[in-house]
Amino acid sequence: MSTIVSTQNLSKSYDNVYRVKEVNLKVYEGDVYGFLGPNGAGKSTTLKMLLGLVKPTNGKVVVHGKDFCKNRREILNQTGSLIESPSYYGHLTGIENMRVIQRLRNVKDENVFEALKIVRLDKQKDKKVSQYSLGMKQRLGIAMALIAFPKLLILDEPTNGLDPAGIGEIRELIKSLPKKYGITVIISSHMLSEIEQIATSVGIINDGKLLFQGKKEQLQKKNQYSIFIKTKDNEAAEKLLVKNGFALNIKNDFLAFKEMQDGLVAQINRMLINEGIDVIRIEEHKKSLESIFLELTGRERTL
Repeated sequence: MSTIVSTQNLSKSYDNVYRVKEVNLKVYEGDVYGFLGPNGAGKSTTLKMLLGLVKPTNGKVVVHGKDFCKNRREILNQTGSLIESPSYYGHLTGIENMRVIQRLRNVKDENVFEALKIVRLDKQKDKKVSQYSLGMKQRLGIAMALIAFPKLLILDEPTNGLDPAGIGEIRELIKSLPKKYGITVIISSHMLSEIEQIATSVGIINDGKLLFQGKKEQLQKKNQYSIFIKTKDNEAAEKLLVKNGFALNIKNDFLAFKEMQDGLVAQINRMLINEGIDVIRIEEHKKSLESIFLELTGRERTL
C-alpha cells in the first residue's frame, strides 16, 4: 500500500516547551488511522501541522508523496478536514452553508446533496444552522469536510456533541469511507472505545511523543489474553495443574492463565474432569484498548 501521510521528526514548541516532539507518522492508503491520546497530548497540534494551520518548529510533512511546504495548495485540494469544532454561518441554512463551501471547493451540486445525505441532514438542509442542535452542527461540519470527496479526510474528535445513536452512525460512516469512496481517514479521539471499533491502524501519543504506531492487530499483540477457570475445588485443581507443568495464579476464586491456546484449555478441562474436579466456568478476559494505553503511558490519567 502506498503512504498517504508521513512526517519526519515533526515537532512544535511554544515558549521552549515541546507540545509535539519528533513525531514520525505513517498513514497508508485505505487506512482509518486512529490517533489516540489524552486531552493535551498533542493530537490537535499534530493534525493542524498536517493541514498547514500551525507551522512546525522542526520536521517535515509529506502528503501523497509530496512535501507539504512546496505543494500546499495541491495537497489541500485533495484533503478534507474538521478540526476541533465546525465553522458555519448561523444565520444561513444548512444548504446555504454547503453552497459557500461548494464555491470555495468548486464541486458539483451532486456532491453537496450526497454529503448532506451521508450525514443525515438532507431533510434539515433548509433549516437555519443557528437552530441546529450541537450534534447536527457537528454533522454539518463533517459534510463540509466530505463535500469534495477528498483522498484524505482528517477529523479531530468528530463525535463531540453526538448522542449514542449519532456516534454509532458516524462510526459506521467513517468505516465505510475507504471502501465506498476511496477516502483515507485520520481520526483523533480521547474516546478509546470508539477508536477500537473504527480504526484499522493506531497511533498513540502522550506528552507530545508517539508511543506506538501500527496496525490494530499489532497493538492487540501487546494484549495478553487471560483464561480464567473456576472449579469446585480450586486448591486441588491448582496442585494437579502445577504438578503437570502449568503456570497459573489464583485471582478472585479463579485459576488464571496467561496466553493459552484453545487446545490447552480443552486439555486442562479434560484433566480436571478426569480427576473428579468439577469445572464451573471458563472465561476469556481481554484487556481493553484503554488498559493497553495506560500501560504504554506508564500512569493512569483521565482520557
